[in-house]
This record gives sequence, C-alpha cells and structure tokens, in this order.
Amino acid sequence: MHRINNKYRDIGCGEIDVTYAGKEVTMSGWVFRSRDHGGLIFCDLRDRTGVAQLVFSHGDTGKVSELPVPSFFVAQHKLKAEYVITIKGDVRIRPEGTENPDIATGGVEVYVKELKILSESDALPFQLDEHIEISEANRLKYRYLDLRRPEMLKNMVTRHKTCKAVRDYLDDMDFLEIETPVLTKSTPEGARDYLVPSRMAPGCFYALPQSPQLFKQLLMVGGMERYYQIVRCFRDEDLRADRQPEFTQIDMEMSYAGVDDVIILVEGLIKNIFKYIKGEELPTPIERLPYDEAMERFGNDKPDMRFGLELKDMADLASLSSFKVFLDALSSGGRVKGLLGKNMAGLSRREIDLLTADAQALGAKGLAWIKVKDTFESPILKFFPEDVVRQMADRLDAAPGDMMLFVADKEHVVNDVLSRMRLDIAKKQNIIPSNDKFVWITDFPLFEWNEEDARFQAIHHPFTSPTDEDIAHIMGGSNIDLSKLKSKAYDLVLNGSEIGGGSIRIHNSELQKQVLKLIGMAEAEAEERFGFLLEALKYGAPPHGGLAIGLDRLVMLMTGAQSIRDVIAFPKTQKAACPLSGAPSHVDKKQLRELYIRLNVPDEKPAD
Repeated sequence: MHRINNKYRDIGCGEIDVTYAGKEVTMSGWVFRSRDHGGLIFCDLRDRTGVAQLVFSHGDTGKVSELPVPSFFVAQHKLKAEYVITIKGDVRIRPEGTENPDIATGGVEVYVKELKILSESDALPFQLDEHIEISEANRLKYRYLDLRRPEMLKNMVTRHKTCKAVRDYLDDMDFLEIETPVLTKSTPEGARDYLVPSRMAPGCFYALPQSPQLFKQLLMVGGMERYYQIVRCFRDEDLRADRQPEFTQIDMEMSYAGVDDVIILVEGLIKNIFKYIKGEELPTPIERLPYDEAMERFGNDKPDMRFGLELKDMADLASLSSFKVFLDALSSGGRVKGLLGKNMAGLSRREIDLLTADAQALGAKGLAWIKVKDTFESPILKFFPEDVVRQMADRLDAAPGDMMLFVADKEHVVNDVLSRMRLDIAKKQNIIPSNDKFVWITDFPLFEWNEEDARFQAIHHPFTSPTDEDIAHIMGGSNIDLSKLKSKAYDLVLNGSEIGGGSIRIHNSELQKQVLKLIGMAEAEAEERFGFLLEALKYGAPPHGGLAIGLDRLVMLMTGAQSIRDVIAFPKTQKAACPLSGAPSHVDKKQLRELYIRLNVPDEKPAD
C-alpha cells in the first residue's frame, strides 16, 4: 500500500517479508487474534493489506502509552479482539518450523517494543473469522463489521479494480466520462420509478433514473461521440438475489456505430477486465446466438452455455403417438419438447412426483417421463410405438441410467419450465464446469406481447432500432405483424446470467414517433413523456448505439459471491430496507408540509 509515512505506520501489516528482517517498523491495525504461550504472547494484527504476527515477550521492557499499568507484559492481556493499536517493533525471521506458508507475511514476525491503544472495542455481535457462518440480517445490520471480513474486503477490492479496468480501457478508446442527471423526469415504461417531490414546484415530482438512456442519446446528438459513465440507477421493483433498488451500470454510447462496432468494443473491454482481475486470457470473438435459436435450444434468452442438456423439439414424434396430452397441445398451436434427465433413471416414484410438482409450480400442467434402462419404463409407454420411443431417446442422447422428460403446453410455458429444470438438473447432477462461458444473444424481436395489458410492448425499450428491413415496413405504412419485427438489440450473457444489454438506437424523429405509436402510445402522451428527445432527433442526430453492463452482477460472478449484496458496500434487503440505517423511515411532518404532502397511511414503522 503506497502511503506517506506518519506516526501511525510506515508499512502495511501484510507488506512485511524476509527482506525487512532486522528493520524497525511502525504498523497500525485491528487486533485479530491473540495466543498466550506462557513467556510469549502472539497477536495477529490486521489491516487492509493483510495480517502480521506480533510477538510480546515477558522479558521485554517496552513502553506502553496511555495505559494505566506500567508492566508491558500485563498490558498485552488487555488487548481484545478488534482493538485498534499502533506498534513499533523489530522484524525477525520466524524460527524454523513455525513459518506459515498460507499468508504472505508467514516467514517473519514483529517483536514489539512500543504499543499504543488507539481505540477499544466492545464484544462483537459475530466473529470475523473467514469461515464463520453469519446470518445476513446481522451482516447487514453491522455492515461496517462485516466489511472487515477478508472475503468482503476481497469483493470490494475486485469491484474497485473492475472500475479501474473499465476507465483505463475506455479512456484508451477515446471515450469521455460524463455525468447525467440523478433528478430527472418520470417516463414510466417497465419498472416503477422512485419519485422525489419538488419543494420549488408544488405537486410536481422528479424521478430517479432507471438508466441514463435518454440523456446518453442526447449526448450523441450533442456531438460527444463516445460517452461512458459508471452510474447509479434506480428501479422500484420486486427484489431477488441479483437485484437491488439502486444498482450500478457501466454505461456506454457510441456515435456512427453499428451492431458489430459495439460488440467488438465490449468484447475488448470484457477481455481487459478478466485479464486484469482474474489473470485469464478470454478467447474472442465471443459466440453469437440469435434469439430464436437460443429460445429453441435452451428455452430462454440467457442460456448457460457451459453444459449441454439442450431442449429438443418432439412435435413430429409426438404426433405419431396416441397420447392425448401431446396431441391436444399440438392441435392448439402449442409445443412438445423434451429434456434429458441425466443419471435420473434411479429416481423413486415419490421423487418423480416431487419433480412433477415443481414443473406444475413453474406453470406446466404436468410432466411426462420415460426412464431409460435395459428397457424403457413409463406409464405413458402404451401410447407410443417402440420405435418412436427409441427415436426420442436418440434425439435426446439418452443412455441407460437417464430419464427423458417432456412438457406439452403453450410455447412460452414449455420453454420456461424446461429451461428452469435444465439448470436444476445440471446443478443437482454437478455437471456444470467451473470455467466462464460468454455468449452474445442477438436479433431480438422488437416487441413482445403483454398478456396482462393486452398489448405489445418493447422487449428492451422503445428507443431500440428495428432492422433496416423492418424500418422500411414500419415507415411504409403497410399492415405490420408486430410479433415478426426484429431489432438491432444484443445481450451479453455470462454463465447463464445477463450481464449487459444494448442496442442500436432510433435516430430519426419520425421513426421514433411511429414506434411509440405501434406500442399504443398516443401522440400527446409521447410528446408529454419523450418530447425533449423527439425534438432533439430533429436536429441532425447521428446513428448511435451502446450497451450497459451491470457492474454489481459482473463482480458477483467474478468473485463467486452468492448475491450482489455481497459486492455492494451498503446494500438493501429483499424488502428494499437498510437494517444499518433504518431506511426507509418516517420524516418530520414539517418536512412533509414544506413539500405540500399529506400522508394517507397508518403512522407505523415500515417492516425491515
């Protein structure tokens, strides 16, 4: 750790090695562990750089500052876990046989000559040892203690280094780091906005940005050409392990760029990050998989490509059976797909019933199965000619000891259920390799059908450009099948998690108006929500596109953390609460009056 020498330390605890033998050092940090060996007391001193072993000898006549007792040895017994101390001492080579090869400082120890207690500590609510299991509620309530744990320090360092790698790479690529507003206009389309009342404009509200989307497009109109920002974004949505109400994006936008330009640039960025953080040489170019193919083979648009177990269409073979469940699905326009249950032929009937219940909980009407042993076993075999069953097994690459699983339903139900089961099976059978595997998903549909609202909506956002062919259809005014329109959108997926998404944007005002109209937005509403963008596009907007990478999710995957909460210094719970600070909380009624707000809710504290 590079620092200016001062009275507290001239070297970090984790920086001493055999080259410092015979030298005097001054170090500061937390007392981690103490061990009394009779004539000697050993104490591990920890700071951000690592751990050093201190030695206090009964025979030494050291100087103790600001302690009520004169005896240096007795003073050591007053040192407790997490006391903050400063010491001065001599570095010595450890006696042969006492070295610790697991830590960088394991070949030396420091014989203490002077000690000063800077701060005492109460008994901790939990131990900070690396392998101690701690409830997340306690970890978040005492986050400042949790951050002292080695794995949390490692996560924060990795996050910092990732940001540094991003800035270094994009600076070399002539990008400008430009901040965009945090208080902006509410343009709800997708997740809910967080609203901020304005005291200066009674009854009006700002919104915290879900992304800098409109502003980064305006920066392209403004001639900045290459913009990036490591930016905080806010979405009021239901949370899970990889979501937070406030999160961080690596946001980029380029003028005069097509799909290939953005993809090649981002591949260079990811390659740079992995080299700097993990020392891995990421192979490029990264595989590209069209959306339709991803859905057909894996059932979702963020497939884990590290293992097989691909979904297989069984419509042709199902139609040769007399199995009513399959035939009804096909006659109503649905799908029948199969999935290989690797090494699952040994499941009991009860275990299969539980598996079926899981499929039903995911939306399927049921789950058909055929065990592959020396012969086939299943209650549905009577509906299938034997040669058809063998063709099913060949298509799924099923071998003795496996089980074939089938779902028949609407296409989206079949894909969703089997894609989830694919991951569950791979995890339970421990067949997912530890290596990292990226894939680009390209050629997304422009729109998707929202059954709840009974309308089409943009898959990414309504500023995504259609393909050139579909632009001609849209602007030509002919009858358009919205479900068939394609976009210039692309997602970057790592190990089954989407870590980035982007698109080439619409840079023509009339086309943008037409796309908003296609998703049911009246001209007046479009003007109210996005008028400033539509106006800007009239004044010579260059073609442009970009991408945003989820920093939290990327760091989570690189560190192997189980949740993005483990890579954020002060995260929220799944109820969007902060146990440390008590947010969200009630505010003084005077503050509400200043904002012209009157509450119509019970006056009680929000749940944690």
